[in-house]
Amino acid sequence: MKDYLFTSNRLGFRNWLDDDVKPFAKLNADPVVMQYFPKTLSLIETENFITRAKKQFTERGYTYFAVEELKTQKFIGFIGLSYQTYEASFNPNVDIGWRLAQAFWGKGYATEGAERCLEFAFNNLSLNEVMAVCTVSNTASENVMEKIKMEKQECFDHPYLSGFPELQKCIRYKATR
Repeated sequence: MKDYLFTSNRLGFRNWLDDDVKPFAKLNADPVVMQYFPKTLSLIETENFITRAKKQFTERGYTYFAVEELKTQKFIGFIGLSYQTYEASFNPNVDIGWRLAQAFWGKGYATEGAERCLEFAFNNLSLNEVMAVCTVSNTASENVMEKIKMEKQECFDHPYLSGFPELQKCIRYKATR
């Protein structure tokens, strides 16, 4: 049994391992998975993501956690929390996010994992508020935000997406303790 930081009914949440690079790079290279992002990610960009995630975990006690299906112990992507400081009226803030391999879509894993991460944020980290952001066209992620009872706050133009007009308009949701 792996050392998980915490679990949900079907998922294990942990810090990142070197063994995650290859499956996460494959996930990040999938144009369908990355359709709401400016581009797919290379192996080096994936390694850099994992390095930043590990650093954030060390500094803050949370990150976009590597997630495994408990039954198979197979890496399925990430679900977790990330400190955000990009230019916006609501930042700095803690964001909840997820990115799963296509084979694990439609199973309720994003919802189950996000609910568990909110519990962790409020009960273990004593956070009072967590936000979530997605492009207005990403209805699947918006549905997860609604299923976990987050409240829609506003639409805004994401500063990191200013060169991508089809992605720049985003929706922000909020959950409070």
